[in-house]
Amino acid sequence: MLENFVVVVKGGGDLGTGAAWRLHRCGFRVLVTETAQPTVIRRTVAFASAVYEGTITVDGVTARRVEDEAGIWAAWAAEEVPVVVDPQAEWVRRLRPQAVVDAIMAKRNTGTRITDAPIVVALGPGFVAGVDCHAVVETNRGHNLGRVILEGSAEPNTGVPGEIGGESARRVLRAPKDGLFRGVRAIGDIVRAGDVVAYVDDVPVLSQLDGVLRGLLHDGLRVHTGMKVGDVDPRAVVSHCFTISDKALAIGGGVVEAILYLARRVSSLQRA
Repeated sequence: MLENFVVVVKGGGDLGTGAAWRLHRCGFRVLVTETAQPTVIRRTVAFASAVYEGTITVDGVTARRVEDEAGIWAAWAAEEVPVVVDPQAEWVRRLRPQAVVDAIMAKRNTGTRITDAPIVVALGPGFVAGVDCHAVVETNRGHNLGRVILEGSAEPNTGVPGEIGGESARRVLRAPKDGLFRGVRAIGDIVRAGDVVAYVDDVPVLSQLDGVLRGLLHDGLRVHTGMKVGDVDPRAVVSHCFTISDKALAIGGGVVEAILYLARRVSSLQRA
């Protein structure tokens, strides 16, 4: 029913992947656009990892890096999600999709316009529904997570990571200096407070608590002081590192709702 409904998702991080995964499972044709060096942390559950690895399978859905329109259509024919390196989202203009989802999570609008497609949805703060896009999906943990906003904005960025297992700021690993990142532990490893999990140049990045290493930046990327480079989950459930999170699923559900609701409204207006 939806095989001819194309959605371009800008950003293949863990939250963008939650949206792309749900859309794909519902039958939409989904294209993910990314940068040449994605700074994704939860690499095992992010379609952005296809940029580095060529392919990645997340919860049974395979994403594949492609280079051209033939590759996009081949991926769709194989029931896969194509991923293209396209930081300016030029494929929005080329494909003229029915919907665009801004899942870049930059906490600001980096170039998405309400005129980019008949339906434009954005995740989190930095957008105004009715101005920048047709709908905003709330990304802040709490009562409104995943809620579709048709007028106004999402809750403002607090700058404080959401609480998981009783921990907030301490679970996030940050770069101690500017330099080149190199991980020495793997996603899914159990770590203890004080363990070295990575280096920036020759300076170690230490876990601040006991838990499982849920996310870690790709090796070889240049980072800046204070940049998020990893994530330790104090709940220490290893399987959580390799499956889409509750937050990403909730946001993905909001994206599906927004697109279907707006598509029905656009169709009603066209018939009027």
